[in-house]
Amino acid sequence: MTVPLRPVSAVTALIEELRRRVLSGEIPPGTALPEQELSAAYGVARPTVREALAALVHEGLLRRERHRSAQVAEVTGEDLADLMFVRRPLEELAAVSLAGRRVAEADGALERMAALPGDAPWSDVVAEHMALHQALIVAVGSPRLERLYTALAAETRLGLVRLRDSYSDRDVLVAEHRDLLDAIGAGPEEAARRAVVAHLDHGWGAIPGA
Repeated sequence: MTVPLRPVSAVTALIEELRRRVLSGEIPPGTALPEQELSAAYGVARPTVREALAALVHEGLLRRERHRSAQVAEVTGEDLADLMFVRRPLEELAAVSLAGRRVAEADGALERMAALPGDAPWSDVVAEHMALHQALIVAVGSPRLERLYTALAAETRLGLVRLRDSYSDRDVLVAEHRDLLDAIGAGPEEAARRAVVAHLDHGWGAIPGA
């Protein structure tokens, strides 16, 4: 039986393209995205651009002030330090809860990350990186923990853009996450917790102004 695929709308295609460029660092933080210029560059109507930008603002990747063009959100060193302050205990809680278990969805994200070609855009790495950590949170089975973690997703993704230069060798990033999942899967609880702390203590690479 064949299942017809629905064509991707212009809005969806533009959202995906702009998200890719932001998360690859191709469009740096603070860059303005005027509707007229995007309309001309991508050959789409301004309402299409407006809808795509609104979606990315909702995701937290863009910010917009009244009567001004949308801009790629800027996350400062102080923002990232505070983000990690909040994120670390959530991931420690997940690791302790999952100690001694393998999470198939996290393993799958790791294998997809490992299989990415060397010239894959950094946004693809960010997507699998996020999928791996999110899978661990979801596996705990706490809707409240999941909501708290999801609220940090946009800033986390923007922070991961900074890791691109720190992980020019993709194999190092894959190995670090494999070690993390192995430690959680093997347990016990304290070893899993320590593995998460060590993993997250790598920081965000070089952070201007930190």
